[in-house]
Amino acid sequence: MLTPDCWRKSSYSGSGDGNACVEVAPRRARIAIRDSKAPSHGTLTVPAPSFAAFVKALKRPGGLV
Repeated sequence: MLTPDCWRKSSYSGSGDGNACVEVAPRRARIAIRDSKAPSHGTLTVPAPSFAAFVKALKRPGGLV
């Protein structure tokens, strides 16, 4: 049985209503990503290890620059 995705938005999603960001939802072996302003426009999924490496790179000093 499939369960609904549990979408999560970052606490750093911008000022005001916080809609200037993306949302993520964990799935079995992948991470789903969607635009929080247009969630019905589709999702992008990536392997969980790739997403973890991406987030780790963002947290490094200097980020992905």
